[in-house]
Amino acid sequence: MREFRPLAGSYLLSTIGDELARVALTVLVYQRTSSPLLSAITFAISYLPWLVGGPLLSTLADRLPRHRVLIATDVVRALLVAGMAIPGTPLGVLLALLLLVALCAPPFESARSALMADVLDGDRYAVATSLTNIGSQVAQMTGFLLGGILVALLSPSAVLLLDAATFVASACWLRARLQPRPAPDDGQDGATRSVWRGTGEGLRLIARAPRLRAIIALTWVGTLFANAPEGIVAPFVDGLGEGATQVGLLLAANPLGVTIGGLLVARTITQDRRERLVPALVLLSLVPVVAAGLVAAWAGPGRGVYAVVVALTFVAGLGAAWVIPLNVAFVQAVPAAYRGRAFGVAASGLYGVQGLGVLVAGLAAEGLPAAGVWALLGAVGVVAVVPPLLAYRRTQGHVAAGAGPAGRSVS
Repeated sequence: MREFRPLAGSYLLSTIGDELARVALTVLVYQRTSSPLLSAITFAISYLPWLVGGPLLSTLADRLPRHRVLIATDVVRALLVAGMAIPGTPLGVLLALLLLVALCAPPFESARSALMADVLDGDRYAVATSLTNIGSQVAQMTGFLLGGILVALLSPSAVLLLDAATFVASACWLRARLQPRPAPDDGQDGATRSVWRGTGEGLRLIARAPRLRAIIALTWVGTLFANAPEGIVAPFVDGLGEGATQVGLLLAANPLGVTIGGLLVARTITQDRRERLVPALVLLSLVPVVAAGLVAAWAGPGRGVYAVVVALTFVAGLGAAWVIPLNVAFVQAVPAAYRGRAFGVAASGLYGVQGLGVLVAGLAAEGLPAAGVWALLGAVGVVAVVPPLLAYRRTQGHVAAGAGPAGRSVS
């Protein structure tokens, strides 16, 4: 477990720093431009590189020594974020630097996940993964809260410097505590071809498996509409007469709900019952979004209205515990030899739809009140999840076909 501590701890530290930067930049861009769209673009940039960069940049974790990938990406991110903190940096340069920072995430996450499997096995790996997931939600909540408070007390540039410091601390921790290991392969052309072939095989497996298609469609659609309002949180909170601290608090309410809901679902309910609860939980993650937008639009500014919105956002987070039974169902439906590739496809699309959702929210908020867009996103989401929910229920018990074409396993 000695190497688990820096792997998990550096990840949580970086997550806190990421959320600090997300709050700081969202507030900074909105303060400069008063544009909900540009504010949403700022929020979305951290997600979009996964859509294309995820499957490709993640291969660095199999081509280079993984501990070096972790340290190098942390150092690069520290330098880039420090550059973003320079006062007066043009908006276009800020967004370009943010995009480069986001492109470092796929190789870092892939190398960290792979090393976790290298240093832990069996039950220890399962327990460590569960602890890391819970810690991630807590770190996200902490980063959002601190980001809102620190932006109000200091400045966005100072908060960005703190984010750069988290990456420096993470790199130093990993450098001191991780055992050096050689690269998993020699990086020759054949390895490159196998990466492209493996990605294509993962896509084909999902395309021909109704159960996997249903799980992924439900995950992507549910996440898209549940998370899209985050892209307009700055103008939404501004419309309620609140400031930067309240932006961070509202963003933290959802991961707090996810943490508590996830613990309750994982610890107190069997997998069979969890699967039966999925439709109710999915709706619980979306209906409060509709209610929060309607309350804000109808009641207008006021501390009491803001408190109701935060409470509803927390309840939506409780409902988001539906991801736990879906993760288990996904693993059960994928042949063991395909799990890495299938997860890579699913994760890349998940990050991509989150970025797309916040962009759509920002675009809509250019012409409509932010509270109205908030409610509309939740309402459309409630309708949009019905087809994948029906497909999910219809395919329960299905398992994807074994290996590649003609039943051959794929290396």
